[in-house]
Amino acid sequence: MIDKLEYLIALSGEKHFGRAADRLGITQPTLSAGIRQLEERLGTTLVNRGSRYRGLTEEGERALAWARRITDDVRTMREEIKTVKRGLSGHLRIGAIPTSLAVVAKLTAPFHQKYENVTFEITSQTATEIIAAIANFEIDVGLTYVDDERLKKLDSHVLYEEHYCLVTRKGSEFHDREEVTWEEVATLKLGLLSSTMRNRQILNRHLGAGGRPFRAVTESNSMVALLSQTRLAGIATVMPYRSAAVLGLADPLVAIPITGPDVGYRIGLVTARRELRPPIVAAFWEESRLIGPV
Repeated sequence: MIDKLEYLIALSGEKHFGRAADRLGITQPTLSAGIRQLEERLGTTLVNRGSRYRGLTEEGERALAWARRITDDVRTMREEIKTVKRGLSGHLRIGAIPTSLAVVAKLTAPFHQKYENVTFEITSQTATEIIAAIANFEIDVGLTYVDDERLKKLDSHVLYEEHYCLVTRKGSEFHDREEVTWEEVATLKLGLLSSTMRNRQILNRHLGAGGRPFRAVTESNSMVALLSQTRLAGIATVMPYRSAAVLGLADPLVAIPITGPDVGYRIGLVTARRELRPPIVAAFWEESRLIGPV
């Protein structure tokens, strides 16, 4: 039964029988047969079929929500049993907004030193994607902005506050300044994160304060791509000062604090609110609180 539920989850994610079968490491006929067996067991049609996959029925969507919950509970049970036998081990799935990726290692490195049988999967996601992925049991924890009304149903705690700096090349405008204002930054040709990112919405608010115009000549969902553009294409970017410090910007790039005003937004760890957390999630959560501000 658990296998069949995992078939449904994979099919929903891939939206294609062939790709879902490849993801599961089974044949397409095996997948199709498994889905039909699940439908027979539940007494209803779960998948709209035709010449190709056409989505889940209303009953299928309900079954999918339960499938995600049940398979996650089974995973938790297996991890608890393994922990009793061999100590903490397992695979921790972490979703992080792009501006926090540089500091994830400050959490994972000490945790891995303490629990060497734990492995990590770290993905870059938007704040919206992190919330959805936690709700769908696709990631275990997320690093995102905690000042978000959508987090009311999740557990969260603050790790640090995000402040911003201008990153530019030596020899460019403002490169030798000790600090710059948002108004000055708005006059430059900028590379910024994509408009779907919460960070970009924050920067839009401050760069465009009072209707002030500014120009983003490059957009990306990757801070590394923006740094490459800044180094080679003669633009500037804005990034959290903490990320710039962790990355250790190399010559010819320089980071200059942005003031007037100096703004900050809280970044924290979030996870699903549940009565019993998987052992690996519970341990990571507690260790992150002991580490303190990263």
